[in-house]
Amino acid sequence: MNTEQLVRTFTEYFEDRGHRRITGSTLLPPSGDPVLFTTSGMHPLTPYLEGRPHPLGRRLVNVQRCLRTTDLDEIGDRTHLTVFEMLGTWSLGDYEGPQSLDWGYGLLTDGLGIDPGRLHVTVFGGDDQVGPDTDSLELWHGRGVPVELTVEDNWWSNGPTGPCGPDSEIFLWTGDTPPQSTPTRDDRWVEVWNHVMMRHRRLDDGTLVPLPQRNIDTGLGLERLSSLLRGRSSVFECDVFDPWRRLVPPLWQLDEPSLRLVCDHLRSAVVVIGDGVRPSNTGRGHVLRRLLRRVLTVLRRDEPRRGLGDLPEELIRHTLDHFRQDVRPEPVRRVLLEEEHRFTRLLDRGRRILSRPRFRGPLTEDDLHYLHDTHGLPRDLVLDLRQQ
Repeated sequence: MNTEQLVRTFTEYFEDRGHRRITGSTLLPPSGDPVLFTTSGMHPLTPYLEGRPHPLGRRLVNVQRCLRTTDLDEIGDRTHLTVFEMLGTWSLGDYEGPQSLDWGYGLLTDGLGIDPGRLHVTVFGGDDQVGPDTDSLELWHGRGVPVELTVEDNWWSNGPTGPCGPDSEIFLWTGDTPPQSTPTRDDRWVEVWNHVMMRHRRLDDGTLVPLPQRNIDTGLGLERLSSLLRGRSSVFECDVFDPWRRLVPPLWQLDEPSLRLVCDHLRSAVVVIGDGVRPSNTGRGHVLRRLLRRVLTVLRRDEPRRGLGDLPEELIRHTLDHFRQDVRPEPVRRVLLEEEHRFTRLLDRGRRILSRPRFRGPLTEDDLHYLHDTHGLPRDLVLDLRQQ
């Protein structure tokens, strides 16, 4: 089952259970939203989770592209992506947590053929404000799925204030031996689906008050689940990366973590550009610039002549088509090459400045601040240049 088939199976399963499919938004939140990018499927639905009636009703399902800058330092491992797609379902004051979990269990086992013996779940164990999630615990015991109780790991929030609530996370065993231990003690358990019982609002003073309605918000990473269903432990072995893994290694010889980073960041940059962002020194443009400069730093670490001009147009077109972005590959390529040219000039200037007698010894924090504030040389770039 490839990602397209998985999306169709997921949405049809929940449409059969009264959910209406809604169109996912771009990576850009509505004007006035303080976050840079859409980080989850629930983000565009916040007004409806807080009580506004949705025009399509109280049961919704969709696929939403997301970008999380908090995961940038994790890229290169087996499970994290910068831009990814989230399969999501919502109950806007309709059904409760046990119903959502029961449907989730049914889709994974009956719909997708996952052996129930490879599943483990975590459930909120309670704290000094909210008691344990006994409803979810009872549902999982009834299905014979092992449960681990946690506190912080099973409390979901979208920030220090705002909608929040307990959640139950479903994990899939990826080890070669029979399942062992629990999700918090063995990283061979990989989280695939989070079901949030969004019932509370946290105020500025830390207290909790009830939301106007009791919601369910679930999220399931498409690329992660697809790779697991293919028997692979890496999201980079999902079918959406097949052309990248076919075309990039003959072009640039890279170790596996570097290959993952280059493929992820270039693919993410194409999506961000396709949604209308351009490189800059602040905001969304700074995130895009950071993605591209990390790619160029990796590519040129062993071979200074490597460049984005070699990137096959097929990969740009494949990414734009997958995310249904009505943009031609040529303007995207032009943005990539212009940013590469800027970075090359910055490298040349950085090398000249760092060759001055003042910077030939160990660099102090004052030196790093001066290089950044006066010459526009970021700390990471300075440290990389010193290692060359």
